[in-house]
Amino acid sequence: MYTDPIADLLIRIKNAARARKEVVSIPYSKVKERILENLKKKNFVEKYEVVKGEKEHHQSLQVTISNAHRDIEVKRVSKPGQRIYIKATEIKKIHGGLGMAIISTPKGIITGEEAKKLNIGGEWICEIY
Repeated sequence: MYTDPIADLLIRIKNAARARKEVVSIPYSKVKERILENLKKKNFVEKYEVVKGEKEHHQSLQVTISNAHRDIEVKRVSKPGQRIYIKATEIKKIHGGLGMAIISTPKGIITGEEAKKLNIGGEWICEIY
């Protein structure tokens, strides 16, 4: 059992990319799926799909790692023990626009660029570059 499933998702993707793995399997959750949608938009992840397990309620995510981002860096900002919230005016570019911030807002889990355009803040989940 792990206490931070989002950090687990990010570290599994980072480790798979560094180990030159094509596909990594991750336990399913809706939050993880939304984060993967945003990673796919910026080409950190090539594709992902929800795979049904042996039992009905056991699902996993099969994530195909993009070849463009093999040296991926991940920084978990908001943690279960210390939540970090950010205003729309405080959102900055990550590594000169090469990276991305993922923010949980009232409009859903979106990238920092989208949150800045919509002028909404939220919980600053992580940075990926």
